[in-house]
Amino acid sequence: MALRNVVCRGDEILAKKAKEVKEINSRILEMLDDMLETMHESNGIGIAAPQVGILKQMFIVEVDDTFIELINPQILETKGTQVDEEGCLSVPGVIGKVERPQYVKIRGLNRKGETVVYEATDLVARALCHEYDHLQGILFVDKAFDIRDVELDVEE
Repeated sequence: MALRNVVCRGDEILAKKAKEVKEINSRILEMLDDMLETMHESNGIGIAAPQVGILKQMFIVEVDDTFIELINPQILETKGTQVDEEGCLSVPGVIGKVERPQYVKIRGLNRKGETVVYEATDLVARALCHEYDHLQGILFVDKAFDIRDVELDVEE
């Protein structure tokens, strides 16, 4: 595994729609492992491939005991709404309130190429939708209101 550079707002890759993964091979698995390491190093709860410069439909969400790794995800169903603050590894130092579904049902492939379906609510649903948006070329700030700068915790 290796750390990858997180692409920040202003880079055109973040505004592009990600391409379908045609084959799950060792390179795709290595990218997923690198994304996980990068997300952990950055203290994130989710990361999508475009955020590390890879225009592929893949993302990872990890909230408490929930770990979801999806390739070629599709949102099948949403219900309700929730509004809460979000941030993003690709938009450091900025938070804003975003309306998201309270519930989401999503399908995709796992790293073994098997079809998996997840149902989630609350923060996990929010994170899944946030990362799915990255694959569509949408940043949270494109949907957010009450956007403001925050102090970043920087280790010296």
